[in-house]
Amino acid sequence: MKGAVDPPLLPLPDHIADLLSDLGSPQRLAAHLRAVHDVAHELVEWVEGRYLALSFDREAVLFGAATHDVGQAVHVSELSGPGSAHEDTGQALLLSRGVCPDLARFAATHASWTRSDAGLEDLLVSLADKIWKNKRVPDLEDLIVARLSEATGQPAWEEFIALDEVLSRIGDRADERLAFQASFPIHS
Repeated sequence: MKGAVDPPLLPLPDHIADLLSDLGSPQRLAAHLRAVHDVAHELVEWVEGRYLALSFDREAVLFGAATHDVGQAVHVSELSGPGSAHEDTGQALLLSRGVCPDLARFAATHASWTRSDAGLEDLLVSLADKIWKNKRVPDLEDLIVARLSEATGQPAWEEFIALDEVLSRIGDRADERLAFQASFPIHS
C-alpha cells in the first residue's frame, strides 16, 4: 500500500491484506490498521525486551491490532465518525472466515478495555489503537502499569516512567501516521 505520504510502517500480514481486499475494504481502513499494527509491533518489542519473564501472546496482539476495526469495512461511516456497530460486526466477520474466537474477540473488545477480564493482550491492542495518533488515556495506561508492576514486583511509578518514555517516543511520530492514513480515500 502506497500513499501520498508513506512513513516507514510495517506492512500488514498478507492474509490480513487479502481479507481486507476480499471485504472490499476502503483504503483508509487498511491504512489505519497498518498504522495501529506498526505501533503494536513497537509495543510488543518493548514489552519483550524489558519484561523477559512476562508471558503474553505476541501474535494475538499483532493480529488484534491489524484487525480491530475490520467491521468498518461494513460500517464505513464509522471510519470518519463515531460509532461502535463495527465492533460486533467485525468479530462476526472474522468468525465467519474461520478466525478462532480468541483472536476474533479483539474486533469486539478493543474499545472496552475497562472490562474486568481484559488481559494484557487486550490492553496492548487498545493502547496501540490510541497511541498511534498520540492519544494518551491515563486510565488505560494505569491498568497496563499495574499489570507490569505486578509482573515485575517493581514500584508502579518506575513502570509508569518506562511506559511513558516509550509512549512519548511512539507518539512523536503520530503526525506522520495521521498524514499517511488521511492520504487514502474513505470510500473505495
